[in-house]
Amino acid sequence: MELELKKNCFDAYEAGGELTVTQEETTETIVPDYCPDIARIITTDGKIYIHNRELRDGKAEVTGTVRVTVLYTPEEEGGIRTLEFAMPFTAESEGRGLPDCASVLAETEIEFLETRILNPRKVFTHCKLVTRMSGWRRTPVAVCADVEAPEELHVEKRLERQHAVVLTHVAEKDFTFSDTLTLSPGREGAAEILTSRACGTVTEAKVVGSKLIFKGVFTASLLYRDNSGKYTSFTGELPFSQIMEVEGAVEGTEAAARLQVTGADFQVDGGDPEGRDIAVTLYLHAAALLRQEREVSLLSDLYSTAYDLTYEASPLTLTGFAQSLTRRQTVREVLEIGVVADSILALSATCGAVSVSREGGTAVLRTGVSVRALYLDEGGAPLVAERCVDVTCPLELPEDCHVTARASCPEEVQGSLGDRGIEVRFPVEFQAEATAQVKKVCITAAKVNTDAPKELSGTPSLVLRCLGRQETAWDLAKRHNTTIAAILSANQLESEADIAGDQLLLIPRKRA
Repeated sequence: MELELKKNCFDAYEAGGELTVTQEETTETIVPDYCPDIARIITTDGKIYIHNRELRDGKAEVTGTVRVTVLYTPEEEGGIRTLEFAMPFTAESEGRGLPDCASVLAETEIEFLETRILNPRKVFTHCKLVTRMSGWRRTPVAVCADVEAPEELHVEKRLERQHAVVLTHVAEKDFTFSDTLTLSPGREGAAEILTSRACGTVTEAKVVGSKLIFKGVFTASLLYRDNSGKYTSFTGELPFSQIMEVEGAVEGTEAAARLQVTGADFQVDGGDPEGRDIAVTLYLHAAALLRQEREVSLLSDLYSTAYDLTYEASPLTLTGFAQSLTRRQTVREVLEIGVVADSILALSATCGAVSVSREGGTAVLRTGVSVRALYLDEGGAPLVAERCVDVTCPLELPEDCHVTARASCPEEVQGSLGDRGIEVRFPVEFQAEATAQVKKVCITAAKVNTDAPKELSGTPSLVLRCLGRQETAWDLAKRHNTTIAAILSANQLESEADIAGDQLLLIPRKRA
């Protein structure tokens, strides 16, 4: 006789794999006619704009652009000039690296970027890129939560309550943000923007109805030539809020959202004669992971005290622990320079990939931060000082959890001139996601042979023994063809918790 199982079914996402693709790109660029000849390259900066992410038969492809900005001093002129150009790139996974995945999230970072002069009208740029891809597959989960069995079959069942964290949504959205960045009072207006950069930080994300509302702030940094001909930098913040459709989401679901800038445009507002207003347009890609906590009942074991019972079981993997953490580390370093500096023009700090290692019970996050200072020496010549700083962040997390993390510098880098060089101060924010999985066994089918009652005439009616090491009351009852209730009653105990490890127990045989 087949037993009727009660099943609890729900959809979920699970990690489908992680890939890292490295590549090199090179290009030769002609200096446009409207730009003067190049005498010396000061520095090269690059911004990654990912435009598209595709999955085809498990093969991932990421396309984007490296927006390169070269600052240089022109021949027979003073000051700083800008040369900008784009380097398109495509990162592809080898073979079917992400099989059966429904979506892919990707991040690309610049590992190395250099531009050198071929002649005063031509430059050569060499770039090394690292693209990290994470695939997510949609997986239906079927859990056997209980069993229906007539009383005359004398079926005993073992149900386990399991805490599970279910990834219910991997949602994505492209959107455009426009606003005006106003220079602070007392500053000269901008005549020309030399470099610009923007990064976004999500400070709040919550599900309301079938929508995800997330808020945050964009930090925009500029280096510009003002109306008096001087070069200066400015950093400002622009708040934002967005709504993303997440059909089927439940209010109270934990949401983690991240942003990628896929394009940016900074222009001096033509409607402002003083040049104090900067029109900012950002093109963005938002990705959100929504997790819901559930208490799941698992039918993990069965037996009958009256008949032979057989069952089939299969392994079941559930996420039992998931936590999103944000930690901030403050960095103070000195960039040593071999000349006397007159003033600092601009400071920046760019975080690389985050590695995770274990030191005892602590997970240690580590990233390399590239710190760069553009400054003027005492003769007014623009120079650059750079240094890579190793930043670590310890986290107390379970040893068996999997940790992924990102790092960013969400605020303006502060700096000052000192005796040893340029002292910089800035925060590094680590955003980590930790998950731990629990492996269980769940019954998928069960059958009772009602034509073969158990032959119990030769078995003792009473057994006297203690619990064995790592043995439970369930194990004891099943082995001796009785029930937990019968054991508790025979020993005048109220619950399993009352059984002492060295207690001698009376184990009666249950009579059908």
